[in-house]
Amino acid sequence: MSSTSPAPSASPPQGSFAPLRQPVFAVLWAATVIGNIGSFMRDVASAWMVTELSASPTAVALIQTAATLPVFLLAIPAGVLSDILDRRRFLIVVQLVLAAVSGTLLVLAHTGQLTVGALIALTFVGGIGAALMGPTWQSIVPELVPRAELKSAVALNSLGINISRAIGPAAGGLLLATFGAAMTYGVDVLSYVFVIGALLWWRRPAAADDAGLSEHFLGAFKAGLRYTRASRELHVVLLRAAVFFLFASAVWALLPLVARQMLGGTAGFYGVLLGAVGAGAILGAVLLPRLRTRLQADGLVLLASLIAAGVMAALVAAPPRWLAVALLLLLGVGWIIALTTLNGVAQSILPNWVRGRGLAVYLTVFNGAMAAGSLGWGLVAQQIGVPMALLAGAAGLALVALVFHRVRLPAGEADLQPSNHWPEPLLAHPVAHDRGPVMVQVEYRVRSEDRRAFVQAMQRLSLERRRDGAYAWGLTEHTAEPECLMEWFLVESWAEHLRQHKRVSQADADIQAEALAFHIGPERPVVHHFLALDAASAGAQHPPQQE
Repeated sequence: MSSTSPAPSASPPQGSFAPLRQPVFAVLWAATVIGNIGSFMRDVASAWMVTELSASPTAVALIQTAATLPVFLLAIPAGVLSDILDRRRFLIVVQLVLAAVSGTLLVLAHTGQLTVGALIALTFVGGIGAALMGPTWQSIVPELVPRAELKSAVALNSLGINISRAIGPAAGGLLLATFGAAMTYGVDVLSYVFVIGALLWWRRPAAADDAGLSEHFLGAFKAGLRYTRASRELHVVLLRAAVFFLFASAVWALLPLVARQMLGGTAGFYGVLLGAVGAGAILGAVLLPRLRTRLQADGLVLLASLIAAGVMAALVAAPPRWLAVALLLLLGVGWIIALTTLNGVAQSILPNWVRGRGLAVYLTVFNGAMAAGSLGWGLVAQQIGVPMALLAGAAGLALVALVFHRVRLPAGEADLQPSNHWPEPLLAHPVAHDRGPVMVQVEYRVRSEDRRAFVQAMQRLSLERRRDGAYAWGLTEHTAEPECLMEWFLVESWAEHLRQHKRVSQADADIQAEALAFHIGPERPVVHHFLALDAASAGAQHPPQQE
């Protein structure tokens, strides 16, 4: 038996849980919850086992680093791969790799041959699988539900992750304390069977033909980087995420040592602490809509930062275990507020054509900050002790939250739907898609008194050109006609220029209209397209232009 994705529907959503009425989404969602529970169980076992194999804070922190560093290194390539490969088959291969990692851990733990080096190496391989899977798994959601239910589906995915976070660590800790590491890893292997089975059951429809404009890996990779360099709004989100996660990572890197050394807990208690974080995240997700009516994104990030800093400072006092559980519940509330707010702002400023790659850059910064922070706080703890390292992390997080609160997050209210207002270029003869580079020239006529305002508008337009595909841009004036100004920009290939036409959003069209308002010519600005000429193309014979 197989199933295909539902066709997009214009019907309004029937509630927050409406996507679960779609059989494909419901099955994959349930399988993902089971798979994430298994992954959290594996992570708990690995984090605890390293404390038994080594008392070094650096070794403990390296487990967190090994899990997050691959996402920092591979998130962007993974985002590109999710756009150019069959996503279903790609996910199946990744799940098989992750199952092999847990199977190897099972064998090593059962035979008593598990070492710190093996744990770190296998955790790193598991991190590679997670890095490859993340952008792809997010990308398939629009294929599983009608368009009207997409936001509800994304919210359900977030809820599923936090359900897994609440159940997985606690169950992993109990299994580890009762049956040992080998059994815990074995249950994780079993969880991948459900995920792979669900993916085999899903029959993904073939991708639609895009008239030969599909992107290849290198070109898509460079287009994503060009967009990232030119998007100032994305720069703000990345900066705010980096400073938050760099300091907040202290509590995650040192939590196993807090549970074992400061609170005198067992593996089961460590799992309960992590489960409390997951339960707090669910509570935070429930409270978030109400908080959004009172606080903007900047206020929410500040609130989350102060909550996390307060929890870290309170843990320094080695409170009773019941109070530690309550504190971790509160940490979960703050964590989900920050995570959801920053991720939501990132999504709101990214157009569909680059959403996967833009989010991959965000994940790179997120996991890079977590990896660097985890290693750094482990080294700090080695020098000054776990309590003082936690206190330093809390003070640093509170300080940067107050300082960077002045760096305002973008509102994310621009209309990013394609405008399709840019006419297709006229051709005297067919042009090969790989031909390039392409120079585009646009001639404007602007009054002298309007020149300063026009140049300012064109500077804003230059960012739009670069975001959509130009790798160079300039504005020149005619030496003999002061009113004649020419915009020029370079695009790598003819196919990339055609994609550029399709990428212009409604908000971009408004920027173009602002610049166009200064043009005083009787006709619209004249546009010229020039292709690079080499010996091969110079000798080619082209048919005459058809009128």
